[in-house]
Amino acid sequence: MPFYHQMGKIPRKRHTQFKKEDGSLYREEVMGTKGFSGIQSILYHLHPPTRVSRAEKIRDWVPLLEEEGANRHRHLLTLNASPGGDVVEGRRHLLINDDVAIATCQPTESMDYFFRNSDGDEVIFVHEGTGEFQSVFGRLSYQPGDYIVIPVGTTYRFELGEGSTRFLVVESTGEIVPPKRYRNEYGQLMEHSPFCERDIRLPERLETHTDRNQYQVRVKAHNRLHAYEYDFHPFDVVGWDGYLYPYIFNIGDFEPITGRIHQPPPVHQTFAGPNFVICSFVPRLYDYHPEAIPAPYWHSNVNSDEVLYYVEGNFMSRKGVKEGSITLHPSGIPHGPHPGKVEGSIGKKGTEELAVMIDTFRPLYVTQTALELEDAQYLTSWLDGD
Repeated sequence: MPFYHQMGKIPRKRHTQFKKEDGSLYREEVMGTKGFSGIQSILYHLHPPTRVSRAEKIRDWVPLLEEEGANRHRHLLTLNASPGGDVVEGRRHLLINDDVAIATCQPTESMDYFFRNSDGDEVIFVHEGTGEFQSVFGRLSYQPGDYIVIPVGTTYRFELGEGSTRFLVVESTGEIVPPKRYRNEYGQLMEHSPFCERDIRLPERLETHTDRNQYQVRVKAHNRLHAYEYDFHPFDVVGWDGYLYPYIFNIGDFEPITGRIHQPPPVHQTFAGPNFVICSFVPRLYDYHPEAIPAPYWHSNVNSDEVLYYVEGNFMSRKGVKEGSITLHPSGIPHGPHPGKVEGSIGKKGTEELAVMIDTFRPLYVTQTALELEDAQYLTSWLDGD
């Protein structure tokens, strides 16, 4: 985030002696992006973060893709997937390209190890469930509707709460940030932004672990999953400061931008990543021109693939989609409202729909895992009643 934050104990000056009570030094780590040209934070550890006793490759992190056929609209019924695993091993990757991977996850187990994605930022959207996101930067409680934004290189784990849990996971190969058009030259969110810094939840408390034992950190790097063994607890940070840290933004705090006529999808944009955007469709009033048509117009995706994840409510332009549905409308062919949805929207005053949209500017590829969840009739669903 483009604002400074500090937690725990830090020295008055960076890169100077910072001593423990016994006179030995805390270990300073600079964690930054883009070499030394991007945003960064400085963390102070009890132990050098390089104390690795063993390393091994676990597996490749490359989902198998379908054998490509006709370019067509797709509908995935993710609620049909069986729950299981933890927040990392339980991910079901459905759509991928060289910029982003989109997965769902219904974990049933808390993590007994730690994880770090060194290939890019992650956003984990909480559809169902509560619990605690724990990292070297501190702890954050999460709830339904939260976007958990995790910067590249953050060591973390999830502690699941009671009840079922369901996540939408977006793995990037770069930074995921608020849209540039909402920020001024200093990085502050401006008045026309649909959210502001007050809506951002930062780590709530920093707990320094002094435990000495064997701990495993699994790291995604170069599209492979590796395991590293340490003889100290990875959350041994006594303090940190800077601009790079995980945070939470709840979709309920996104203030929709509306108009007299139908507004295009960019007004829903919440985050930007490398060659993709994440948008929030939230409850809102419809267009107020006396002859407005609230339903979207038919449109051709030019140079973008559109993915919608349906969270709750009745999505006004679609038939047959359900909670947890994912639709993919690829570039090259038009898409739009289902038959009767245009006429049915006229005169409506508002919607209670809630959905997350991901638009990519390079084609997405469908995994073999996604085929197990596919609604094969979706392509022809526009024929009914027209």
